[in-house]
Amino acid sequence: MRKGQYKFVTGFLFIPVALYLVFVIWPYIQTFGYSLTDWKGQSQTFSFVGLDNYVALFEDDVFLGAVWHNILFLVFIPVITILLALFLAFMVNAGGRSKAGGVAGVAGSKFYKIVYFFPQVLSLAILAVLFGAVYRSDTGGMLNGFLLKLGLIDADRPVEWLNEPNFVLWALIAVVVWHGVGFYLVLFSAAMQSIPKDIYEAALIDGAGRAQSFFRITLPLLWDSVQTAWVYLGIVAMDMFVLVSTMTSGDYGGGPDHHSETMSTVMMRNFLYFGKSGYACAMGVVMLLLTLIVSVVTLRATRRERLEF
Repeated sequence: MRKGQYKFVTGFLFIPVALYLVFVIWPYIQTFGYSLTDWKGQSQTFSFVGLDNYVALFEDDVFLGAVWHNILFLVFIPVITILLALFLAFMVNAGGRSKAGGVAGVAGSKFYKIVYFFPQVLSLAILAVLFGAVYRSDTGGMLNGFLLKLGLIDADRPVEWLNEPNFVLWALIAVVVWHGVGFYLVLFSAAMQSIPKDIYEAALIDGAGRAQSFFRITLPLLWDSVQTAWVYLGIVAMDMFVLVSTMTSGDYGGGPDHHSETMSTVMMRNFLYFGKSGYACAMGVVMLLLTLIVSVVTLRATRRERLEF
């Protein structure tokens, strides 16, 4: 059986690896090559300009502002989403008490899982339309109408949530968190169900409360799932193109006055609107490198000894 194993494995790997090289690795190589030119996108001719596009990037205030916005997304989106998902997963799996006095989820936990997961089945396009109605800048918007009923705003001065520089980023963060919490709730719940109830019951007998059980038992045993969630949410935070381009003002989003720009919106505007395709390719390369750095740093920073149970 060992005699032909290498040919057998090679035969199965050849086509997938070839497809990966052609459709994934080669476009990356092409993008880097174009980033060293003044390619206009539609023209068949272009000149080699070396690192000029990369030098121009770090002198571009709009792009640097977009990098800062992505950093803010990178900090707040994973932290808020993971904390909420962990708390809700703990409550629906171990936040209540059974009739026998043991550990169980809160009453109605199965229903809560379905309700919390519902936003995840919505596409980003539907999400943009839905929250476009929530954030409408007149009193007909859901959020403004609610605040008007509470007497917190005046009817003649509604809040323009997506056109106010101080609010627009937080409004976008709220959409991403609302959309993602349900998925990570299910992810953490599945991981929590593999934790023996005996551990929680032993902690309960020793007098541990919900907070102690969460920080001393649940969080350490779910750390691998938390680490995975952090990487996925970091990648989401480094993109944000669909929501920003559809919900905010300006060509391909980014308004008002570039206060919600992300690297992806600046890149697409330069590529499709301004015709600076070589410059946009340089942005794409920088995005790739930053995403890889974020992923590696996250995995390294959150690495700890695996706990067995």
